[in-house]
Amino acid sequence: MTTPDDLSLSITPQVVLKAYACGIFPMAESAEDPSLYWIEPRERGILPLDGFHISRSLARTVRRDDYEIRIDSDFDAVIEACAEPARGRRKTWINSEIRRLYRELFRIGHVHTVEVWRQDQLIGGLYGVSLGAAFFGESMFHRERDASKIALVHLVSRLIYGGFTLLDTQFVTDHLKRFGAIEVPRKGYQQMLERAIAQQADFGQLPIPSSSELVLQLVSQTS
Repeated sequence: MTTPDDLSLSITPQVVLKAYACGIFPMAESAEDPSLYWIEPRERGILPLDGFHISRSLARTVRRDDYEIRIDSDFDAVIEACAEPARGRRKTWINSEIRRLYRELFRIGHVHTVEVWRQDQLIGGLYGVSLGAAFFGESMFHRERDASKIALVHLVSRLIYGGFTLLDTQFVTDHLKRFGAIEVPRKGYQQMLERAIAQQADFGQLPIPSSSELVLQLVSQTS
């Protein structure tokens, strides 16, 4: 279900959180379009935290430790990178209203980032919304090979350690299928969502920095 909202300036971060709690999230047609659309997919993408798939080659990449993971250190840089054109993606749905709302959600502690840095260069990362024990992945990016995958592995380990029970991916892509993402019908998703948001979880519980071995142990023990 998609519904255009021409009064997007009246949307507050609290409205967005209530929408997430109902299984709905906002998007824009393009960066130039000031309007937002409320979306409720018939089939919802999730990545089961107890069935995360990580390949041996990606595990080796995570172990290299030639990068630094930072959490919530530069939201503006992450969302800007997520909005950049990329291979296979010429335009973005991240408009000025999305930036405004999610920057405010970040300020009040409901949006988080996982960032992959090499020295002073941001090479990959992601951001999403945290509500109860549910995490809603919004967007990810990479400027170097496998950097977004590294961010995803660190996200999953952080969610598991912090007691999260639901990782919402909104939709399922071929890329996410490699990690175990599946689609669930709307009714089943609503039941999972209600259970998750009624629980408590802590995105910041996993120490920073955490060793690659601990991260891999967390994601592997659920596979």
